[in-house]
Amino acid sequence: MCRIQFVRFLKSIAFSILFSFSFGFLYGQVPNQIFINDDIQLVHLKDSIFAHVSLTNMPPYGRFPSNGMLIVKNGEAIMIDTPMDNQLTMQLLSFIEDSLQVELTKLIVGHFHDDCLGGLEYIQSKNIPSLANLMTIEKCKELGLPIPTESFHDSLIFNFNGLTIDCRFFGGGHSADNITVYLPDEKILFGGCLIRAMEAQSLGNLADARVDQWVATVATLKVKYPEVEIVVPGHGNSGSPEMLTHTIDLVNSYLSIDK
Repeated sequence: MCRIQFVRFLKSIAFSILFSFSFGFLYGQVPNQIFINDDIQLVHLKDSIFAHVSLTNMPPYGRFPSNGMLIVKNGEAIMIDTPMDNQLTMQLLSFIEDSLQVELTKLIVGHFHDDCLGGLEYIQSKNIPSLANLMTIEKCKELGLPIPTESFHDSLIFNFNGLTIDCRFFGGGHSADNITVYLPDEKILFGGCLIRAMEAQSLGNLADARVDQWVATVATLKVKYPEVEIVVPGHGNSGSPEMLTHTIDLVNSYLSIDK
């Protein structure tokens, strides 16, 4: 595809998305995947909700994907988690602003690792508010990381242009501070690194894990949101709520081997 065709393609995507926002149509005409560049893509989940997927090289793991989410409504957006670093975050935000012509109004941080707030410094340079659990903020202070500007304790529910956003801490798992973000109107759960993708056969990075709490945390999550239809994990493919049971099974398997 030549440069002119590519620019026209991006403009057509932006127009179709903005047209849908304005008139409330469904996203049938939006591609399932929008490739921003070799390292970043948007995966359409439902209506105006996307997973943002960024690829990073990190020894000894090699090249691996990390997920966040983008909630777009009425020309504004909320981002859940940044890509791993400021450069990738800048590229994602530039696409949101320039190609989609949408203003990012808030970042929600899932926990204190780089795959959640690696681009927070860039977000703050744009004077965009950021929200995190109090434990995440305390950990950022302890480690000398950029500090989110807003905080909550156990839960925070707010309205974003008619969509309900439910941020909640259920307990430890992948980390002591990991939260989830649920969209009850869309029945989409961002589980982050607390939830393992169906293709995952291990629990991933356990350096800061609370494995002893993990099963109880996910079990409570299942009871709280029984109507979930789409789950976005921290890494790997988004999919069905079976991921919650899969995560519990992986934790139980790890605990049985560890004994």
